[in-house]
Amino acid sequence: MKGVVVAVAGIDTGIGKTYATGLLAKALLWQGRSVITQKIVQTGCEGIAEDIVEHRRLMGFGLQDVDREGFTSPYVFRYPASPHLAARLEGVEVDVLHIRRATYALQKRYDLVLLEGVGGLLVPLAHDLLFADYIRDAGYGLLLVTGPRLGSINHTLLSIEACVRRGIVINGVIYNSFHGTDTMIADDTREVIRHYLNKEGSVAPVVDLNEGEFDPDAIKRLFL
Repeated sequence: MKGVVVAVAGIDTGIGKTYATGLLAKALLWQGRSVITQKIVQTGCEGIAEDIVEHRRLMGFGLQDVDREGFTSPYVFRYPASPHLAARLEGVEVDVLHIRRATYALQKRYDLVLLEGVGGLLVPLAHDLLFADYIRDAGYGLLLVTGPRLGSINHTLLSIEACVRRGIVINGVIYNSFHGTDTMIADDTREVIRHYLNKEGSVAPVVDLNEGEFDPDAIKRLFL
């Protein structure tokens, strides 16, 4: 029986999806789950994806055989740009089947694969392929990482609309307030997100990521 894949996407770059992915994997490991992380495409580095290296650090161990074999970072490009451009500069086009084969290899070894995206949902992986469309076509559920910083309401609601339009199931929203902000703004932003999820008919929980960890109840709510 193959494992389940859940995509992790941010509302845009720098919202903390790598941090959230690694800590989520760590919390699931503590609960005895068989879990691994994957980075769909990494730009701006060489070799093993730097986000995979960070995941392993947060999970509390070193690189695994599946990392060295390339299954967890099927595409790594040197130029720090959108995947479609970074790939083109190296004379490559991102191949959906290559990513799927790498993911499937992980599914055969682990019960759960957390697939981290790149940038936001509408980042192009190739000329005519957005990350959101890849998730839709693969049938993966989604964990959306957001936070209380200025502009996040707009970006979060646009991301929710993009998912609803495509029929992507939002399993949960991870609210990353680790870096802190005005409490009134943080509380209001969280409630606005909940309100619009409900308006779209979504029962996705909004769970907080605070002080570098997920509480056990949050994990249960995300993975019922």
